[in-house]
This record gives sequence, structure tokens and C-alpha cells, in this order.
Amino acid sequence: MSKVDLGRGQLWIYRKGQIMAEQKNNMQRGNLRGVFVMAAIFLAASGIGHILGKFGFPETNIAVVYLLAVLMTAWLAKSFVFGFIASILATFLFNFFFAEPIFTFAVNDPHYVITFIIMTVTALITSTLTSHAQRGAAEAKKKEAETKAIFNLTNHLTDAKGMHEIAKIAVSAISECFLCEAACLCFDDDNMPENFFVQQISGGGQAQREVADADELKHRIEGLRTGFDVGAEFTDWPVYGSESTLGLIRIPNDRAKTMNEEQMRLLRSMIESVALAMDRFRSTEQRMKSMEETVRERYSANLLRVISRDMRDPLDGMAGKIERLAEMTGEGDPRRELAQSIREDAQWLHSLLENILNLTRLQDGALPIHKKLESMQEVIGNAASHIAAYAPDREISMDMPPNLPLVPMDAKLVGQIVTNLLDNAVKHSKPGQEISLAAEICENQKMAKITVRDRGAGIRKKDLPNIFKVFYTSHAKNADARQGKGLGLAICEAIVKAHGGKIEARNRTDGPGAEFSFLLPMDGMDGDE
Repeated sequence: MSKVDLGRGQLWIYRKGQIMAEQKNNMQRGNLRGVFVMAAIFLAASGIGHILGKFGFPETNIAVVYLLAVLMTAWLAKSFVFGFIASILATFLFNFFFAEPIFTFAVNDPHYVITFIIMTVTALITSTLTSHAQRGAAEAKKKEAETKAIFNLTNHLTDAKGMHEIAKIAVSAISECFLCEAACLCFDDDNMPENFFVQQISGGGQAQREVADADELKHRIEGLRTGFDVGAEFTDWPVYGSESTLGLIRIPNDRAKTMNEEQMRLLRSMIESVALAMDRFRSTEQRMKSMEETVRERYSANLLRVISRDMRDPLDGMAGKIERLAEMTGEGDPRRELAQSIREDAQWLHSLLENILNLTRLQDGALPIHKKLESMQEVIGNAASHIAAYAPDREISMDMPPNLPLVPMDAKLVGQIVTNLLDNAVKHSKPGQEISLAAEICENQKMAKITVRDRGAGIRKKDLPNIFKVFYTSHAKNADARQGKGLGLAICEAIVKAHGGKIEARNRTDGPGAEFSFLLPMDGMDGDE
């Protein structure tokens, strides 16, 4: 069977068998090489010993030659086993060739026994030290290779321009390092796995594969109790960012099972590099989106401010002329009713422009809050009178205790809050339906509370979470209601928060209708007051 004909799983098994066979062959060649090296070294040492003996050199010099042979064997054979065998072999060869009687293993002189023991121990110590030195050198080389792999990965990740490009670089580096078909799955901004992931394939290429069940995968990762999750095909290592999960590094199960602790440590280090790159890109992306949103909001606010200012003066002039026109017509004149309708439209436009201007000022911090001790009855009464002027067919009931204390507030801005809430109640209720306004001191005399209620259709549940957002309008239908632009309630919330209070909206529990209430703190006066 050729490599091209194999499937993905069969291909990995085939490659794994190749790797194991190659490792076995390398071990056999290493052992055979060690035997030849040891035989050659000791043959040379014995020859040198005979030469030294003919020239009358003492036996200690010949023993040193054999110790050198042990050292060279341990170094060149790169194995403690060969070093140990060489230590024993050196003693026996010295005894056989150079101790009387020669060419036998018998010992005539008892002093040779001490010599043999010292020689054997010395050879063993020398071999052990050499093997340890080689092992240390091998560890250093391995750590150098790991450092180089992480450095190369980090270096390539620095130039990445997107999450998917980071994933491709990570897959390529990890696959090359661990000889497998690694994969990487990215998570989106909502912390959900994407519908596809990239995987290394044979030939150095990469392919996209679909995720079978993203929800189930997310559930497994969220319930993770160990550093990785073993699935049907892959062992997944999460890539954690500073605030959320950024992705998964996926290693085929067959390869993951054969990884030792050192390889696991290297993989975790590479995943940390990938996490830093992904987290950096995600943070940069969010920061750019925030800057773009800020610029858009600034341009939008400037545009609204310019339009509002340019329209306000001619609108005020129109309102004055319409008022004079109404005074010039008598009761029952159809022109008077037309003028009244135009005046209401002008009043609505004027209120809209004022809301836009105040909203832009609040957003820019250009609308300062000047708190003074003010009478709640007066502020609320002025707002109710203003609404009654352009909605004379509506009756507003007020419930306020006579002994209300003075409240620190910006009277003009709080008056606008009450005006906007009453205007909202008028728009979403019909003539004759109840509109009420109440004020009280609550929460242990620390907060002043103002509540506006109506008997309209109420607020739909889907609208409640968004009711105070800018440009959000209710989907409730009312034939008598003028269509709002989603600014009044947003301005109310901004002013209340600027005072250090809070505002809430809910449906009434005693029947149909909506209820808006806001709280103002009883402390927080300006320093000059």
C-alpha cells in the first residue's frame, strides 16, 4: 500500500510505524557501532601496551593506557553500558596480556589483586563521570533545541496579522516539532468555538475541517479538570487568554499518548507563546474597535450639535409667529385649530432639539451639574405646568407630602427629567387615562424619590432591558402617540447618573400601565453652597 492511498488515520499509523522502525534501526546501528569502537580502542591499547613493555616501561604506564581506553570508549560509544563493559574488560585484558603469568587469568603476585581492584574502580568512576558529562551535554542540546523551537515560533507569531494566521503558524510549528498532524481551533469574540479548524496535512499543506458539535466541545472545555481534554480524534489543549478561552491546540490521540513529560512541557511552552500572540491581537482588535466607536460617537455628537443649534433659532421664530397667528383668529375659526396643531409640532421639535443638545453635552462632559438646595414641589410643579400647556386634555394627579425637605439638585436638569417622563406618559396613554406624579423621601432619609405612572399599554418585556438606550424606541403601538426618537429616557438616565442617583422602569402591578422612578441622593452639595 502506498502512502498516497492511505486515509488520515491510516496515514498516521503508517508514519508512526516508520518512526518506531527507524528508532529501532538507529538503536541497533548505535549498539553495533559501539562494539566496533570498543574493539578498535582496546586493540589499539593492547598494541600500545606491548610496545611500552618491550621498551621497559613499568606496568603502571600500561594500566594508564587502558584507563584512557575506557575513557575513550565511554565518550565515543555514548553509552554508560559500554563504559561499564570497558571498565571490566580493561582489567581482564591487562591481567591476560601483562600480568605474570601472561596469556592466562591466573595471578602469581598477590599485589596484582590490589592493582586490579584499583584499576577497575578507577575505570568505573571514569566511565561514570564521562557518561554523566555526555548526558548533561545531551540535556543541554535538547534544551537548546526546545528554546530554538519556541524562539522560532514566537518570531513567526510576531508578524501574524490575524487569529487565523496565528493558528496556521502554530499548527505548522507544532506539527514539525512533534512529527504529527496538529490542528488549531479558534474561539470567536463571544467565547464560542468557530465552525471550522485548520489542520496540518501530509506534504506540508494545511486544510480546514468542520467542527462536528461546537456546543458540546465548549461544554467539555468549560468543565475541564485537567490540562487537556481527550476526544474521539484529538487531545485538546486550551489556549487561555487574560479574560477568556482563545482557542484549542489539537494533537491526534495516537501521538498524544506517546508524548513524554519533556515533550508535554515543550508543548505547553509553545501553547503559552500562541496564547500571548492571540491575546495581544484580540486586545489590539478590541482597542481599535473602541477607538473607532469613540470617533464615530464624537462625529455623530458634533453633527447633532450643529444641526440642533442651527435649527433652534428659526424654530423659536416659527413658534412665536404661530402664537401670534393663533391670537389673530377667533374661537371656531378652522385656522385657529390648524395653528394649534402647528404649535404642538413646533413644541415637539423644540423639545427634541433640546434633548439632542443636552445629550451631546452630557456625553462630552460639557453639561456641568450645579447642585443647590431646591424645593421638589416647585421643580415638579413647573414640569407639570409645562406639560399641561401643550396637552390641556390630560390631567396629571400629584401626590406629595407637605413637609418635603429641600433636595440638593440641579433644578433645571431635574425639571427636564420630570418633563421627559411626563411627556413619555402622555405619548403612551390616551386622553382620560390616569397620569400620576409622586414624590417622597425614602431609604432612611438618604434618597429623594420621584415616580411617574400612567395607564397606557405598558412596556413589553423585550423593551425593558433597552428602554434607556440612546435611539431605542418602544415597539408599543398607540394611535395617539407621536413617534419618539429614543432620546428622552436616555437623557433622563444620564442626568440621574450625573447626580449620583439611579432610574428604573417597570410595568405597574396594580393594572395596565408603566411606572418610571428615579432616586436622588440627599447629600452631595457643591462646595460653595
